[in-house]
Amino acid sequence: MSRDTTVVVIGAGPAGVSLANFLRRSGVDCVVLEARDREYVEGRQRAGVIDHRAEQIFGEFGLAGLVGGGAPLETFLEIRVEGVPRLIDGPGLAGGRPSRLVPQQLLVRRLIGAYLEDGGDLRFDARDVTPHDLDGDRPRVTYRDADGVERELTCSYVAGCDGFHGVSRRSIPEGALTTYSFDHGIGWYTVLADSPAPRYPLMAVSRHGFAAQFARGPHASRFYLQYRAGEDPRRWPDEFTWEQLRLRLGDDGLPGGAITGREVVDMRSFVAEPMSYGKMFLVGDAAHIITPMGAKGMNLAVADAYLLARAIVAAERDGDRSGLAGYSEACLRRTWDYQEFSRWYAEMVHEAGDESEPFRRRLALARLDRLFRSPTAGAAFADLMAGTEVSPGRWPAPR
Repeated sequence: MSRDTTVVVIGAGPAGVSLANFLRRSGVDCVVLEARDREYVEGRQRAGVIDHRAEQIFGEFGLAGLVGGGAPLETFLEIRVEGVPRLIDGPGLAGGRPSRLVPQQLLVRRLIGAYLEDGGDLRFDARDVTPHDLDGDRPRVTYRDADGVERELTCSYVAGCDGFHGVSRRSIPEGALTTYSFDHGIGWYTVLADSPAPRYPLMAVSRHGFAAQFARGPHASRFYLQYRAGEDPRRWPDEFTWEQLRLRLGDDGLPGGAITGREVVDMRSFVAEPMSYGKMFLVGDAAHIITPMGAKGMNLAVADAYLLARAIVAAERDGDRSGLAGYSEACLRRTWDYQEFSRWYAEMVHEAGDESEPFRRRLALARLDRLFRSPTAGAAFADLMAGTEVSPGRWPAPR
């Protein structure tokens, strides 16, 4: 059972449903295949920030109010150093470009709704998805539907939006990609708790290690604690967790509460180059993983989807294939820029503790001091937080 379309989008996460909406609103036919059911996809709990650049992108397609509606604007960021609070006005330093706090599941739910209401074709429970003939003129994608029926889609382009563990990148022949990976040696223990939200997003740097607190509604908070390699903090008693939070946040009066969720996050980074092979284009986590520092993962996915949508529209409508040819270079320039920013940010807030080598600890403290002392340093930080455009010029790939 076969059908022809222009683009097959594999995966209905932030990258896939962003791309699908951009294409449909530009008049390009596409079909989205998702291995999981709708309830699972819309219910995956993930933190998220839509930076100013991503909100502009959604605005070009009439989606800004939908994806950001009701979401709080970023204001100040509080960074405590040994219990001493300091505020950084990110939007002000970035020329009035605020970000919005939008959980990933909320963004995905709204984009799925918009795509389906617009008549889009999104097929959940698509099993055994397999791309074929990626280096040919008309690629094919086969899969089994929820009833076990084998189906086939022929298309002009395949968009791999199915994440790090998905089939898309694995479908590219060995040797066609160069991959880079890095373990930052940092672990986070994150807990969701019934504890009043802080006034501003809060990060704390102390000799005892990194900690953070972010609002999850008016009466709940998401907390983060750096932990040592080899530990399993999920075994910590709740009272010990609260003791560490009070110690590192420099707040003896921090009220405790019921801990309703626990998770361990390992800091790792990954990049695949190039982000295309034949008629297959990798988007979002299928091509790159970035640490949560700076909240750039979801925004990179949106930016990739935007560049690919523009390139496909130009190729289909105007016969201009330059955007497709330059897609990987343009995406990688931003990807490596954000990877460097995320690594810099992680070192600054995680290496100021007693566990760090003394010289590196002093470097981290100097970076923090400069962030507040130098308007230029503060503005550079805020600019990256707000989201950047891709600068022109060829990306200097290593030889």
